Amino acid sequence: MSKQKIAVFPGSFDPITIGHESIIKRAIPLFNKIIVMVGVNANKNCMFSLEQRLGWLKETFADFPTIEIASHHGLTVDFCNKQGANYILRGLRTSADFEFERSIGQTNRTLTPTIETIFMLTLAEHSFITSSIVRDVFANGGDISQYIPSSIKITKQQLLR
Repeated sequence: MSKQKIAVFPGSFDPITIGHESIIKRAIPLFNKIIVMVGVNANKNCMFSLEQRLGWLKETFADFPTIEIASHHGLTVDFCNKQGANYILRGLRTSADFEFERSIGQTNRTLTPTIETIFMLTLAEHSFITSSIVRDVFANGGDISQYIPSSIKITKQQLLR
């Protein structure tokens, strides 16, 4: 019996962007299951609550049965081990992303040699979109609908936690 190909796609998703959505949807044929994992980082001050981010991910991928949504506090490789995942999926927009992600991937590999990091290139039309830029546009009253999945709507009221 062949081993299940399970990938974890970790991130803060504050908020999810169309770049994230594209990477995840394009990876579906490569894996039996993709777990989109919202990493909980006490040192990172997120604009949107964990519950909002999980809800948006569930809504975005509701029609994709091989995608699960979860959250985790701690090392991504520990989460992968608990889930039986043998791959970490990451998206790359720029060469700076590659340098940063390579260091994390190599560290993860030394921690758990059985987990491979897989990089996918962001589509060219999404390469400038970051959650940070989306948050800045949103905070300053701009329309972010072109940068986030069409299934979700983000309103100023959602900032009132």
